[in-house]
Amino acid sequence: MNKELFQLIEDFRRDRRLQYFDEAATKQAVVLRILKALGWDPFNIDEVYPEYSVGGGKVDYALKCNGRIKVFIEVKKVNENLERHQEQLLKYSFQEGVKLAVLTNGISWWFYLPLREGSWEQRKFYTIEIYEQDSRDIVDKFEEFLSKENVISDKAVENGERRYKSIQRQYLIKETLPKAWEKIVTEPDSHLVEILASTTEKLCGYKPDNETVKEFLEKIKKISQILFTESNTNQRSKISPENYVGKSIVGFTFKGVKYPVHTWRGMLIKIAEIMYSLHKEEFEEKVFKLRGRKRPYFTKNPNNLRAPCRIENTDIYMETRFGAEGIVRLSKKILSLFGYKEEDLSIETKGERDI
Repeated sequence: MNKELFQLIEDFRRDRRLQYFDEAATKQAVVLRILKALGWDPFNIDEVYPEYSVGGGKVDYALKCNGRIKVFIEVKKVNENLERHQEQLLKYSFQEGVKLAVLTNGISWWFYLPLREGSWEQRKFYTIEIYEQDSRDIVDKFEEFLSKENVISDKAVENGERRYKSIQRQYLIKETLPKAWEKIVTEPDSHLVEILASTTEKLCGYKPDNETVKEFLEKIKKISQILFTESNTNQRSKISPENYVGKSIVGFTFKGVKYPVHTWRGMLIKIAEIMYSLHKEEFEEKVFKLRGRKRPYFTKNPNNLRAPCRIENTDIYMETRFGAEGIVRLSKKILSLFGYKEEDLSIETKGERDI
């Protein structure tokens, strides 16, 4: 394990100042230090080229080898919403033929394969969250996707391709399985009908005709559809924190409206923004009642929080330094303040087992 990088990640997790860095400080204190720990020389412009010009704009860093660009890295300030910037980065990457791109605000690191087909979001193959994931896992993934050795040898791209294909394959399987089952029960072939009829005969001594078997399969289809729907509904409505440990969030649905997010922190911020937009008059009075054991969850003084984030269009800051379980608990508390029920919120995730 890269001990230097591990210690660096541990230091970041303890350093409260990180939350207040602007873009320049994030580059110097976070990004360049991580690159150095991964084997890159930040003082050598033949390796780490700053402010690389492309398409009428600039990318913060181009990682190079023998004059060829291997990686584009775009840096935003801590707490910046990265979704607004991925399209530009990937357009620049595609234009220059760069196979690997990274978008980061110092805490969140999004890894992309810009030359793959699909939407910008579909080209993202991995996310590192410094405050939410295990430090050893973070080190392993940084090494896998961004170490100088792996980037130069193109192994970093190969690793990204494997993870990307695994994700796409699993998504395709999950999407297709219900369709396959529906096809089986709605369009049963002669082999399935014969197997079911023969098994019935062995059990009771009488063999049903084909029409009876097909009618039975049609009933099974309707029952399975009901059970499948109920199962999905129940699974989504369980907002139990332990269900989300070690998983990455894809998005959430509140009162039937879907909101794509890419971090647990992003979900918490979005829920607070939604509650403010719906309950402006009583928002401040209610949320200021939420407190942890040592500090408030909402305040107008960001110095009272470990990882403050200002709620858009307000002078109110909220605490965001929680793991997945803490995020889910606080989200539930916020919604309950305004009279919403647990089943009004459902969360979509993907975990290591899924990919």
